Amino acid sequence: MASTFDLIAFDGDDTLWHNERSYRDGRERFRQLLARTGVELDADALEAAVNRTELENLDYFGYGVSSFALSLIETAVDLTEGRIRGGDLREVTRLAKDMISEGVELFDGVRDVVADLAASHALILITKGDLLHQTSKLERSGLSVSFLAVEVVSRKTPAVHASLLAGHGVDPNRFLMIGNSIRSDVLPVVEIGSWAIHVPAALSWSHEDADVPAHARCRIVEVASVSGIRRALETLEHQRDDARQDRLRESFSG
Repeated sequence: MASTFDLIAFDGDDTLWHNERSYRDGRERFRQLLARTGVELDADALEAAVNRTELENLDYFGYGVSSFALSLIETAVDLTEGRIRGGDLREVTRLAKDMISEGVELFDGVRDVVADLAASHALILITKGDLLHQTSKLERSGLSVSFLAVEVVSRKTPAVHASLLAGHGVDPNRFLMIGNSIRSDVLPVVEIGSWAIHVPAALSWSHEDADVPAHARCRIVEVASVSGIRRALETLEHQRDDARQDRLRESFSG
């Protein structure tokens, strides 16, 4: 059966490769740094403080390691009431550099799944974060040969996805997004009439959680791991064809 999707996009972080665990390690290093300054917080309290600052800063700095580091610095200043030393702040920049330069570890099965889909479909990468960091991770992952284009965006919204599809000349109804985030990868594309495969990650930022409206569920398939993507793709292609036939019947009956 010929593909009903003209373009398939993958998310990068926590879909193709591990990412959230790096941020969790970074928060733990930050917690230990604060402890040396006399600010003792357990992991949950530190998580809440950092998350609060990150969410407040999204409109200014977007996503990614640089934004994370700026939020850590702001949190440190707030929690120490301005007593944090320059040397300790330097440690935050060192932490960020370590995160940016660390190795890229793919999830099990990703390499084979991406190569398989690239043989039959046009693939692109759509991911949030720092441009240099994300393009570097893709190159170091060894997956770049499978993608026709890389789109690094500050946020994933319906308008952003619609603009990207217009730029690629793709009808939203013939576009499929594959990602781990309901908020960023699934809901925005479904809202513009596209389709999605949700691959939940064992670790993910709580901000990416969201409820799926009942009317959107027919355009989404959830799989336990990337190994289920091919089967999910076939399911969605059948669902899309069925929806098209229903629309045709309605037009003739009308």
